[in-house]
Amino acid sequence: MCAQRYSTMWPTKAYVNGEWCDAKSGKTFDVVNPATGKTIATVPDLDASDVQVAINAANDAFNTWKKTTAKERSDLLRNWYNILVKNKDYLADIVTSEAGKPLVESLGEVAYGNSFVEWFSEEARRTYGEHVPSPNKTKEILMIRQPLGPVGLITPWNFPIAMITRKAGAALAAGCTCVIKPAENTPITALVLAKFAEDAGIPKGVINIVTTSRENTPEIGKLLCESPDIYGISFTGSTEVGKLLYKQCSSTVKRVGLELGGNAPFVVFNEADIDKAVAGAMASKFRNCGQTCVSANRFIIQKNVFTEFVDKLKVEMDKLVMGDGKTSGVNLGPLINFAQADKVDRIVNDAKNKGAKIITGGKRALSVGERFYEPTLITNVTKDMACYVEEIFGPVAVCIEFDTEQEGLEIANSTNRGLAGYFYSNDLSQVWRVAKALEVGMVGVNEGIISATEAAFGGVKESGLGREGSRHGMDEYTEIKYICFGNLEY
Repeated sequence: MCAQRYSTMWPTKAYVNGEWCDAKSGKTFDVVNPATGKTIATVPDLDASDVQVAINAANDAFNTWKKTTAKERSDLLRNWYNILVKNKDYLADIVTSEAGKPLVESLGEVAYGNSFVEWFSEEARRTYGEHVPSPNKTKEILMIRQPLGPVGLITPWNFPIAMITRKAGAALAAGCTCVIKPAENTPITALVLAKFAEDAGIPKGVINIVTTSRENTPEIGKLLCESPDIYGISFTGSTEVGKLLYKQCSSTVKRVGLELGGNAPFVVFNEADIDKAVAGAMASKFRNCGQTCVSANRFIIQKNVFTEFVDKLKVEMDKLVMGDGKTSGVNLGPLINFAQADKVDRIVNDAKNKGAKIITGGKRALSVGERFYEPTLITNVTKDMACYVEEIFGPVAVCIEFDTEQEGLEIANSTNRGLAGYFYSNDLSQVWRVAKALEVGMVGVNEGIISATEAAFGGVKESGLGREGSRHGMDEYTEIKYICFGNLEY
């Protein structure tokens, strides 16, 4: 089934137990550049029987990997990081080809993604335990951390490097092995990461990449969640899929980390610096064409500054240039696929039909490409509109007016999602009140970009379980073992 072979341009085989593999069935699926609509690669379409091989490989490798020292793991992760940094332009080119991001954004993601490998190469040596004073003179109490076991990592297409390195970096640092199921839209990035991990000396079976089509994804997810040989699942994606995986993991009482959908409020108070608020809004809303889980979804603007904010936001939106991310000057790429383009179009048309005002945009940009959508600004929004309640995941700015601080908070918190939230104000007392009152896991205060390697990334409500990144990242991949030494004589 397997052969040590990959394309001179980039790998186009699955990576299992240190070998480049086809699916047993011989089936494949195409990877499409969303900006051009052209097929850029064809990769294996693995099914459950193929993925079981990867699970077995991860288990075999774990028996050795868990016995490596923290320093050994640290050194290997550092080697991986150094290779990633040397190949940052190559990686960015792949991200733009697969995900459609403007090249400058792809370079930003590569730097962000690489930083997780660097971070966890250092954190690997800080998997500290604890000595607890005993109430009994003949006993000593210790708590140590041990690796959880082989884990399944299911990653999205919108950050194809960072979402893998944030999970895999922590897992490997803790002593876990992994089976990674990248999104079907962006598998090449994952395979290149595996190739560089191999070059760094990370042993076979420690990292396994299973490529699978959308049609086979449900059975693969179910296998990873229900397999007794997978000890943890980390998933980034929609809340709906996350709930399904959470339920499937219950059969083996698996450790579960979920980073799910958001519906981020972006609140602008009368006391805000409006120019800074507009700059933050542009960064938060239009990065990756609005296709980020922490993207501002609802702009909630206080009455006295509503018109000024909307007018200035329109000016900045009109400066956006759509196109292929590899073209100079382009700063807004396509939506990832036709399904996403259809969703955005449905949400905008629903708002139009229910009386919303389209200030700019409002339709597909077919002259640019089939997956492009015009930057769209909407006002006169009411609660019965889909744009008021749904996560849009597209270049659509929905502006809602409010009067009092309490009303603004009620609108911001009127959702079962709680990943990220933003607000702008120069009133220090208001800053503290609102930061604590927003029902989200992460808050940007006078800031539109909040992602950071050192931050504890995660949400509340139906936006997830657990935290990734930061010093807490490895907690998801370790177990605490209590050891009691008895019958001691002093």
